[in-house]
Amino acid sequence: MNLATREAYGNTLAELKDNENVVVLEADLGHATKSLKFKEVCPQRFFNMGIAEADMIGTAAGLAACGKVPFASTFSVFATGRAFDQVRNSVCYPNLNVKIVGTHAGITVGEDGGTHQAIEDIALMRSLPNMSIVVPSDDVEARAAVLAAAAYKGPMYLRMARVASPTYHNDSYVFTLGKGEIIREGSDLTIIACGLMVMKAMEAAEQLAKEGVSARVINMHTIKPLDHKLVIESAKTTGKIITVEEANILGGLGSAVCETVSEYCPVPVKRIGVKDIFGKSGNPDKLLQEYGLTAEHIIEEARKLCK
Repeated sequence: MNLATREAYGNTLAELKDNENVVVLEADLGHATKSLKFKEVCPQRFFNMGIAEADMIGTAAGLAACGKVPFASTFSVFATGRAFDQVRNSVCYPNLNVKIVGTHAGITVGEDGGTHQAIEDIALMRSLPNMSIVVPSDDVEARAAVLAAAAYKGPMYLRMARVASPTYHNDSYVFTLGKGEIIREGSDLTIIACGLMVMKAMEAAEQLAKEGVSARVINMHTIKPLDHKLVIESAKTTGKIITVEEANILGGLGSAVCETVSEYCPVPVKRIGVKDIFGKSGNPDKLLQEYGLTAEHIIEEARKLCK
């Protein structure tokens, strides 16, 4: 089954209707973020703040200060960029229980173009004290992450995709904030990926196995707090790491892994992601190809590392 993580977000919000503390805020994009599914079952706790993202985050902070659990959603580029001041000073500084959900993240936003393709959002949110960051890789994980977010106390940024991705988790999957998931064992190198890139990493590992290269694959769904223990153990076990993310390689998953490895267990690391340039308008699959976010590119870099 292929389902976008934003779809799973909307479906899961509807499941939370019986939690009287959960409230949902939107910035006039509920049809796209899928938060309107909550309005359908619980209209009295749904608030469309209009095209006023800063106001939405400020209002969410006020609701959190009153004991509510607000989910505030809009496109990632607006949630983290346009409202950064409010996220910093109204949510993270007082450590309030606000869940910021950015959908349409990365270059797979596609034809909307570079102005709407958030590639710097992970770096921005990583820089903020008290903020947790989760990037689900499929719809099952997205559902589990939203449920975990509702139970977690503190600021959290959930990064959701516009396009559908293959489901590889089953209903028994247990999401644990801050704990990476080993989805394939290997001994020659480790591929650490998040979001849509996890399946690309799995495709690459399967091909590499045919070439005699054993690749461990980690779904690093939580970028912050990072699973330092797993990163260090993988560095010691395989001696080489590739990171893959649909975001700028500066300040994101790759940077987080490099910071950990350089301090505790220095090994070669190759970062695959958007190379500090903006996106452009185009078909999502063609954009992934152009920016080197494919299984083929991962395989090429793995071959170089393993020489």
